[in-house]
Amino acid sequence: MSFEVTSQDLADGAQLPAAQTSAHFGVPGGQDLSPQLAWSGAPAGTRSFAVTVMDPDAPRGAFCHWAVVNIPLEVDSLPEGAGGAPDGMGPSGDEAGLPVGSVELVNDAGFAGFVGGAPPRGSGPHRYIATVHALDVPQLPATPRTHGAKALKDIAAHEIGRAAITAVHETR
Repeated sequence: MSFEVTSQDLADGAQLPAAQTSAHFGVPGGQDLSPQLAWSGAPAGTRSFAVTVMDPDAPRGAFCHWAVVNIPLEVDSLPEGAGGAPDGMGPSGDEAGLPVGSVELVNDAGFAGFVGGAPPRGSGPHRYIATVHALDVPQLPATPRTHGAKALKDIAAHEIGRAAITAVHETR
């Protein structure tokens, strides 16, 4: 069995849905909702999961839209809209649809939560890569104040498998 991720919201190579674009950055119809993700076939030795959504095409280098670590081994999905609200006023942690024990990190917009896609006008199509990382440790050293970009190094050091879906979006 191979490690794979599926989504009711994202399709590999398809357009990023409006719900996953950014109201925070002024995209008309944007909702800043994290995508629904489900995974199966984690490699032997997996002890926890991390989820990231990255834009590698951002003008100043890869942009972290979302990062959640310390997802327990028995968890195999996250609902759409899991995580904190962009205004910081919504629920967080397990009250926001995240598994107990998981930690949502600070994205590159500066808050803990999911921020949707909003590439700068004229920068062409951007890829939004939603990745589930299988890790060989039960927890990474992280707090809700840890930046997702910093945690990527810890994730890479403990990753034993990954599964990803890539959607695209362009602001015209």
